[in-house]
Amino acid sequence: MDYRTLAEKAIAGGELSRAECHAVLNSPDHDILAVLDAAYRVRRHFRGDRVHLHMLINAKSGLCPEDCHYCSQSKISTADIDKYPTLSKEKLLEGARVAKAAKAMRYCIVTSGRGPTDREVDDLAAVVSAIRAEVEIGICCSVGLLDEAKARRLKEAGVDRLNHNLNTSRRFYPEICTTHTYEDRVDTLTAARAAGLELCSGAIFGQGETDDDILDVAMALRALAPESVPVNFLHPIPGTPLEDVNYLTPYQCLRILCLMRFLCAPQELRVAGGREYHLRALQPLVLYPADSIFVSGYLTTPGQRPEDARRMVEDMGFTIVEHFDSEPVSSSHPEHGAARLGSRSP
Repeated sequence: MDYRTLAEKAIAGGELSRAECHAVLNSPDHDILAVLDAAYRVRRHFRGDRVHLHMLINAKSGLCPEDCHYCSQSKISTADIDKYPTLSKEKLLEGARVAKAAKAMRYCIVTSGRGPTDREVDDLAAVVSAIRAEVEIGICCSVGLLDEAKARRLKEAGVDRLNHNLNTSRRFYPEICTTHTYEDRVDTLTAARAAGLELCSGAIFGQGETDDDILDVAMALRALAPESVPVNFLHPIPGTPLEDVNYLTPYQCLRILCLMRFLCAPQELRVAGGREYHLRALQPLVLYPADSIFVSGYLTTPGQRPEDARRMVEDMGFTIVEHFDSEPVSSSHPEHGAARLGSRSP
């Protein structure tokens, strides 16, 4: 396989065939550097040498009526986690200050539950307005299922992006959740886009899905074209139904990231949950396909310290972008990325 032909196809706007996608997912270990090099060519063309840091806050923990099998906050989880109602305005504002000091470009406010009530939307809107008045940082909210009217209220308050992941393929979805459907998630994303919000939507890999499920959700995300695509790798948490599901290798995580870059070529591609757990010593290599990472943790699991993440990014020769309103590198200006970086290869 000449992986560079896949890069050229992605840069030209073409979609990889399923056979080509399978070839990436099942590439031999000795080809990993060639796959990374090809994915980096696409990343460099569309995203240059920039890296975005994101920091999230678990604004409401546990107490969730949904049965998502991967989640330590679900109603069927017995995981030993903190459970609390929505944090105060002051604590959420302080979290935004901490995120800004850590050089995060975006602050992600996450609440557990099926979806917010009208009062919860009003309270969150007030918090977002206060943050936007004081802290120069992008704001993404992840609040469960949402209709257009509620999404519009968040948009008017200053939320610029809504996170709601597809999580897995339509076929496999009933295996990881029964209290809502894949279609419910698509409806929420449709409502958010109609309200004028940018979309942040990705998947969780390593839940027991097949390679075809990986391809299905990856291609669904390509069709959806969210502004940001977070790639999560299942962190098996004791007390959840998937606590014993742990088969991903560092190389397979890298292959999945490269596939996502080929299929979602222009988008911000973020390595999210499970990065530290699965990639371990190979974490720096994620920056070849991906241009965004989380720092400081993921709801109920710990993550890399901001200072260590910044050092990793800088050691790899990339540049951290702190301002959320910065223009992304576009395909119409490849000189902002490719020419500037020369021929760096992993």
